[in-house]
Amino acid sequence: MAGARDMPLRRLRLRRPTDTLGDRLYVLRRRWRTLVRLSLGTAMAYFIATHLLHHQQAFFAPIACIIVLIAGGGLRGRTSYELVLGVATGVLVGELLILAIGRGTWQMALIVTLTVVISTLLGLKGLALTQAATSSVLLAAVIPAAGVSNPAISRFLDALVGGAVGLAMILLVPRNAIRDIDREVQNFLTRLADILSRTAQALRTVDANLADLALEEARSMQPQVESMTSTAANVSEIARMSPMRWKQRGHVQTYVATVRDLDNAVRDARVLARKVSALLRHGEVVPPDMDIAIDALARAIGIFAGDLSEHEDFDEARQQLVEAARMASIALPDAITMNSASIAAQIRSLAADLLYASGYTRDEIDERLEFG
Repeated sequence: MAGARDMPLRRLRLRRPTDTLGDRLYVLRRRWRTLVRLSLGTAMAYFIATHLLHHQQAFFAPIACIIVLIAGGGLRGRTSYELVLGVATGVLVGELLILAIGRGTWQMALIVTLTVVISTLLGLKGLALTQAATSSVLLAAVIPAAGVSNPAISRFLDALVGGAVGLAMILLVPRNAIRDIDREVQNFLTRLADILSRTAQALRTVDANLADLALEEARSMQPQVESMTSTAANVSEIARMSPMRWKQRGHVQTYVATVRDLDNAVRDARVLARKVSALLRHGEVVPPDMDIAIDALARAIGIFAGDLSEHEDFDEARQQLVEAARMASIALPDAITMNSASIAAQIRSLAADLLYASGYTRDEIDERLEFG
């Protein structure tokens, strides 16, 4: 009975808050590039197909443009090209099959099946394969206007035109590469600093449960790591390919170079939290000032985040990281246990990962973290 009484409360907690008009207006303002791309791109694609190529019913040109802009706007270059090829392949294969077998219910099933088979053999997959199938369905359902000659070639060219215009709009009205990667990295660094602060608090209060919470939070960051890695690859291509973002290339590469080391850092944070939990649960002596060393790491991450965003040098962050590693070495008790030694080692590893992210070489890190 208690579980039944608690059910409405649990459902209430799981409900997401309703978006306000202000929230939607904010999202709309953020989408101004998408609106510009869609309006200019669809008009341009339709104009080229209708007035320059003289195609009737040139609906596939703006449709292909929309597909590339909406579905492919956040994808890497090769995936976007495959998306264009998927749309064009679906159009060509579908139209050729229609010319051979006509339109109808069983023809629809056969056209979709053969389009997917041929697209798969061409190496298309994922979103590109989906678009090939949907393009063939649209063709099978739409009867060309009277007088349209060779609709297979016309619609294939329309799809290519629309896809090419969509790609051009992505390059000419590109995402703000720095803003996109900075948002991801700053959120990541904020969470990582919070995890370290919670781990330090666990040592201060001798609370193993708090260390376990930090461990769970660190484990939950893997999807964010994958998203950050994907964004880094995307913005790197934008900065390299789009003339509008060429001036951002240096700053973008600084971000991209840090991502792998940040992934290593959160892995070390997981091990650190786990070792802190083990030390506390086994009732071992808490090394004095080890919590201060972990707090110093958290502060260093905040400084690092600011330097990264402002594209400044990392001198202050590096000093803090070296100091955190030094404090951890000093904090080791005379009677070293496996867990206390592991905690100090993980603090050093975290500092090293972030020093790598700041641009230090292995030799430079070894030199600065040598406290013997």
